[in-house]
Amino acid sequence: MFEHQRHKPPRTLSQPRELLLVCAPLRSNVNLSRIARAASCCGLDEILCTGPAKLERRIARDGADAIRIVSHRTLPPVLSKLKKEGFRLVGLEQTTDSINMHEYTFERKSALVIGNERTGLTPDVLQLLDDVVEIPVWGMPFSYNVATATTMALYEYCRQWPDG
Repeated sequence: MFEHQRHKPPRTLSQPRELLLVCAPLRSNVNLSRIARAASCCGLDEILCTGPAKLERRIARDGADAIRIVSHRTLPPVLSKLKKEGFRLVGLEQTTDSINMHEYTFERKSALVIGNERTGLTPDVLQLLDDVVEIPVWGMPFSYNVATATTMALYEYCRQWPDG
C-alpha cells in the first residue's frame, strides 16, 4: 500500500553538479521563475542570465532562495569563457542538425543554453555551441514552452548523472 509523503527530503548528491544553465533574455519572469524552481530541484545553485532577470517568489518558491541569478549583458562572451573553462556548450533549440534529446548523452561538465521564448537562440550564439539538442514534439504547437522544455532537459541530465 502506498502512503503519501509530502515534502520528502531531497536526495543527497555525492558530488556537486557540473551543469550550468545559461539563459538568453527571457520575456517572462514567470518562465525564469519556473526554470529556477526546476533547477533548484535538480541540485543546481546558479543560473547565468542575460537581460533583466527577476524571480517571482510565489512561482520559484524555495528555488528563489537556493538559486543564485548572475546577470550578464550578452551571451557570446559568457559562452566563450565557459568553453575555455571546459564546459560542453549544449543549446536547447530546433535546428537543422539538432540531436534528438532521447539519443543525446550529456557530458558531466555541460552548460545548457536556453533561448528566448519567441526568437530562440540567435545565429551568433548557435555558432558557439558544441551541440544542439531538441525535444521531439508529436502534436501542436510546434515546440514546448521554454520553462517546460528546460525542465525536461534538466531532468534528462539528472537521469544520466543521478549522483551529481
